[in-house]
Amino acid sequence: MTQIREKQALQVIRQQIDEIDLQIQALLNQRTEMAQEVAKIKIANGEQTDFYRPEREAMVLRQVMERNQGPLDAKEVARLFREIMSACLAAEKPLQVAYLGPEGSFTQAATLKQFGGSIEPQPMSTIADVFNAVEKGHASYGVVPVENSTEGMVSHTLDRFINTPLRINGEVSLRIHHYLLSKESALSDVSKVYGHPQALAQCKQWLATHCPDCEQVSASSNSEAAKIVAGEPGSAAIAANRAAEIYDLRTLANNIEDEANNTTRFLVIGRQDIGRSGRDKTALLVSTKNQPGALYSLLEPLAKGGITMSRIESRPSRQGIWEYVFFIDIEGHRNDGNIAKALEQLEQASSMCRVLGSYPEAVL
Repeated sequence: MTQIREKQALQVIRQQIDEIDLQIQALLNQRTEMAQEVAKIKIANGEQTDFYRPEREAMVLRQVMERNQGPLDAKEVARLFREIMSACLAAEKPLQVAYLGPEGSFTQAATLKQFGGSIEPQPMSTIADVFNAVEKGHASYGVVPVENSTEGMVSHTLDRFINTPLRINGEVSLRIHHYLLSKESALSDVSKVYGHPQALAQCKQWLATHCPDCEQVSASSNSEAAKIVAGEPGSAAIAANRAAEIYDLRTLANNIEDEANNTTRFLVIGRQDIGRSGRDKTALLVSTKNQPGALYSLLEPLAKGGITMSRIESRPSRQGIWEYVFFIDIEGHRNDGNIAKALEQLEQASSMCRVLGSYPEAVL
């Protein structure tokens, strides 16, 4: 009798789940129809490509998390909504997004985290190729790594911002776990390890301990390293676990990164200016002459305006010997009153001041 009652109770619950699923499906289709109506209105007003609005999406996701009452975790609910918005946007017009590839890279994972799975992904061989694809209109957006919590800034990305007309349209933070992948079945059979220079550096101590005699070889990306290793006996690659399935490799070791909280930040690059989302950042590119007090003159307007600076990084300007440009990240949007005023003062105090973009803070 107990088993019969349990079976009846399960049947009732499953029936209720089926009814809820029908409601969810109907609402999803209704939401998609609304998104298509939005596209029609925008096209009627002369907008052909600007369907994706990062600030609007960030506001929606924050609201989803704030009103969530469980039992699903707030970030998990927001992740589901990200996919819903991605599918609805694809019904308007699929986004073409370039990223540092090939398939299986961490940048691909960051791309999917930001845009969801309903995009047309375009893997690129180099960071420069990602910029070029967006600059030439072959992709609507691009995703590139910009800094790692262990190894610092990605100089190739920063240098591209010196001359590009593109804007920063968003950011993605991704927890990075490195895996050692190979065709070999034992670490003792490996004599060479491939990986992106950043990944090799992030796993430096582990490699020194577990395979001190292995030759370390740089690759353009970790997924490219996995691709190479798939056809080279006696080698291994530092890569994401997804690359093992893509390139049919064995996992010899898990989580080989030296720092437990190893995280990489990625930037979304595009051609549009982004409106306020309520929680924004602004990236600046400024330069000044090499003279006493020059850096102070750049930072003074920010301090007087009560503006929080989250990062400053210098890079050679490539315009003259010992001349530098400064990449500065501040909290807030360029249209905020205090920031707009500070930018006016910065333009007077610097030889160059460019706003690389105001964009929403990472939500997930």
